[in-house]
Amino acid sequence: MITRRILFFCVGLFVLALGISLMIIADIGAGAWDALNVGLSETIGLTVGNWVIIVGIFVMLLNALLLKEQPAYLSIGTIILIGFFIDFWLLVALDEMNLEGFVVKAIVLLGGLVIASLGIAIYLQAKFPLSPLDNLMLAISKRFKLRFGISKTIGEATGLVLALLFGGPIGIGTLVVTFGIGPIIQFFYPHCERLMEKGFGSKIKPKIS
Repeated sequence: MITRRILFFCVGLFVLALGISLMIIADIGAGAWDALNVGLSETIGLTVGNWVIIVGIFVMLLNALLLKEQPAYLSIGTIILIGFFIDFWLLVALDEMNLEGFVVKAIVLLGGLVIASLGIAIYLQAKFPLSPLDNLMLAISKRFKLRFGISKTIGEATGLVLALLFGGPIGIGTLVVTFGIGPIIQFFYPHCERLMEKGFGSKIKPKIS
């Protein structure tokens, strides 16, 4: 059982990081929080993955306020993995990837969006500590009794405002990601949940913290 959960967790995060990296490389507007991390990287320094970790810690504290609970300190491990994987994709595996033409960039962006959404739906099934950003989705859902898709969209809109303030790469792609990622996660989630249930034989709700 634990082996299956670890597999879902690691594969999900690796896939999520790939999707995020593709959306950044597309360069027609990154996802809101990713645009914030890119903007911080370009204006202050450090890698995008480093800022993923730093921003994640601040979001972790926000989640604690929303849920009126102690901060989910174990989620720091999750966000460190995501930051590491993003730097791997951006600085190593996809470093030589150059895109030309709006159509090609749009295809890569949409592909990254679908891949990132799938990664989130996969790793949520492991019931390990969530990344602070995905915990934000569930925190909003729990606090205000909203569906995952709507909660994710609210979280992305918050990131969009922050990205604008810090000069992140905002574009048409940002709007697509902001309003598209929640519904796509909602689409993938039950399929991934059924896949996990085949191993456990029972339905387990995602852990908030």
